Amino acid sequence: INSAFLFIDLSHYLFNAAEKKSIEEVLAGAELAPAQSLWTTEASGSVQLRMDELCPEQPITVHQMFTNSVQKYGKLTALASKKGNKWEKVTFSEYYHLSRMAAKGFLKLGLERFHSVAILGFNSAEWFIAAVGAVFAGGIMAGIYTTNSPDACLYVANDSRANVIVVENQKQLDKILEDKLPHLKAIVQYSGSLKEKLPNLYSVSWEEFMGLGLEVSDQELDEVICSQKANQCCVLIYTSGTTGSPKGVMLSHDNITWTAHHASRAGDMQPAEISQESLVSYLPLSHIAAQIYDLWTGIQWGEQVSFAQPDALKGSLVDTLREATPTAHMGVPRVWEKIMEKIKEGISQCGYMKRKLVTWAMSVSLEANQRLTKDEKSFLFTLADSLVLQKLRAELGFSNCVKFFSGAAPIGSETLQFFLGLNIRLYEAYGMSESSGPHFMSGPKAYQFSSCGKVVPGCQYKLVNVDGDGIGEVCFWGRNVFMGFLNMEDKTKEALDEDGWLRSGDLGRVDEDGFLYITGRIKELIITAGGENIPPLPIEDAVKQELPIISNAMLIGDKRKFLSILLTLKCTINPETTEPTDILSLEAVEFCQRLGSQSTKVSDIIGGKDKLVYQSIEEGIARVNSKATSNAQRIQKWIILGKDFSIVGGELGPTMKLRRPAVLQIYHSEIESFYRE
Repeated sequence: INSAFLFIDLSHYLFNAAEKKSIEEVLAGAELAPAQSLWTTEASGSVQLRMDELCPEQPITVHQMFTNSVQKYGKLTALASKKGNKWEKVTFSEYYHLSRMAAKGFLKLGLERFHSVAILGFNSAEWFIAAVGAVFAGGIMAGIYTTNSPDACLYVANDSRANVIVVENQKQLDKILEDKLPHLKAIVQYSGSLKEKLPNLYSVSWEEFMGLGLEVSDQELDEVICSQKANQCCVLIYTSGTTGSPKGVMLSHDNITWTAHHASRAGDMQPAEISQESLVSYLPLSHIAAQIYDLWTGIQWGEQVSFAQPDALKGSLVDTLREATPTAHMGVPRVWEKIMEKIKEGISQCGYMKRKLVTWAMSVSLEANQRLTKDEKSFLFTLADSLVLQKLRAELGFSNCVKFFSGAAPIGSETLQFFLGLNIRLYEAYGMSESSGPHFMSGPKAYQFSSCGKVVPGCQYKLVNVDGDGIGEVCFWGRNVFMGFLNMEDKTKEALDEDGWLRSGDLGRVDEDGFLYITGRIKELIITAGGENIPPLPIEDAVKQELPIISNAMLIGDKRKFLSILLTLKCTINPETTEPTDILSLEAVEFCQRLGSQSTKVSDIIGGKDKLVYQSIEEGIARVNSKATSNAQRIQKWIILGKDFSIVGGELGPTMKLRRPAVLQIYHSEIESFYRE
């Protein structure tokens, strides 16, 4: 096995006695809860920490992290919320005080140690304050996706033994009133007025809730805070449950505080004493990516977090970005793709000269960025950037933005190249809920095109079952590795090997400079009836790159004689429901026009109605097939579906990641039609 591709750092077993002593000294002063194992499945359990010479830092609780930050950043703005036409700002000192008031409110409502406060709503100052307050009060914070069905909401609330549920509005409240929850004592609503008090359940508005804390003494709260240990659970992240029930990922204080400190620095996020970072919070906080990036890292480094409006992904996000002018911005691939599609539409509607100028500027920028010599850009590039691209970025709200991150799902090379054309490098992060978010990070100092970057300093990785191409399963080790799945011992043992390494389930290779490239997912790997292993992503990406009319592509072929593919067309989105419409996007219409087709709707094309489009897709797939490494990797059949994939339709998860098992179920009959004799 080529050692350049296989890195197994066993130094945590081999460090010398002097280093071991220093780690033991750190542990001795850390006041950790007694623990016999690296994992637990009990909410009240504690774990041994993966401390070694690579990550010897003193373990601290969330409260200790926050008090450290208040001492340094107390007077700086922490949270900004737009109410009407005015931005309301909260300093770090005020944020800490409000979090203590929320903690007292939870104690007054009867929050028990290691029971949860479930939060169901769009990102807001109240979401943050409730989350921190829940942890201060000795509870466990559990976010629930706003897109969840009532059944899914009730599952999380029940599994996490929620004593209190914090909801945004009546719409979310209605979801949890459908069934009796045995541990639930109270509901807090933070937006809109409570329509009615509920029988047999204490319900309270946010203002009333914050007043409850006046009845609880500082001493009572401080006793609870002092009882907390860094190796105990404080956060639950529920996986989206694409296969089976969602799993509750238990994260300790140390998971949160260590990751907030180290992963963000790997992405070059600056502490506020150097330069205060500013970001916009809009992605679901129940997902680890947004929670670690917006909430916990915000506290750690004194960042200013501005909250987008609840309709951010329906179109208002760009307005918030223009007002807040963030210094760093994170998006999931689908968000970056939507921005790309919007820009393309805007360019196509420009006059001839302006369109030529933008196209020229983007080609100059793409070429300069692909050379990777950012410090040696030509006069031509400087001219293109100052004349055209700066204005384009400012239109998007990125006039002050210097760091752009993508995570939560793989991103296509077409999207990466498009943004390089705007002089925007998308820094990919790679990790999972079970690694408290990023385990590998790209950033200004660690960037390679289409790579997820390098391992976060202090973390380790290894590749197992490596093949002849240097590709193996990526496994993680570090202070960011989770405690275990709540109440799921078998699943926890599946996720961790006998030495405590976390199995990612992802396949990847590492180059000689330490950059990771993810090539696929073991569970998504297609094994044909002929026994050939085929990762679907590269083929799906190639189809989308060849055919700009295609929105989503999903390869089929597991245990089948040949490959087939499901395709959807780019279309407009209903801004109210976020459902895909029948109307083709401007880019798709232009694609049709170039072929001589008059189609403007999806229904004009599907079922073979538009011969020109069908012929073009057939030719595009033939071009992809011509580059296939074997006959088994050629696409034999395809179909255009009547509707694009969406969260509402069930094909995409809350972060717009493709839910392959769900798609297989939804389009079962279409798939079976490929393989009928």
